[in-house]
Amino acid sequence: MAVLLCIHMKRTTVMLPTELKARAERRAYELGVSFGELVRESLQSALESGGERRTKDPLFRDEAVYRGRTPKDLAERHDEYLYDDEAG
Repeated sequence: MAVLLCIHMKRTTVMLPTELKARAERRAYELGVSFGELVRESLQSALESGGERRTKDPLFRDEAVYRGRTPKDLAERHDEYLYDDEAG
């Protein structure tokens, strides 16, 4: 692991799903780094990758366009309408 030497850091609060936080804490432990270091390195890597992940998301690909009448429950079930075929 590279050591990140920064004189100026800003404390930030991030809300994470419980399972994601637990997985990240386990990974940090396995790598022998702090949780904060894992988060910083992961964020840096994601930013340097050029946002490739967004192109896989139907919301950003604009391929999951619903044709026809808009369902009345669209607001409540939008994730199901966008991602249901990827969940299985």
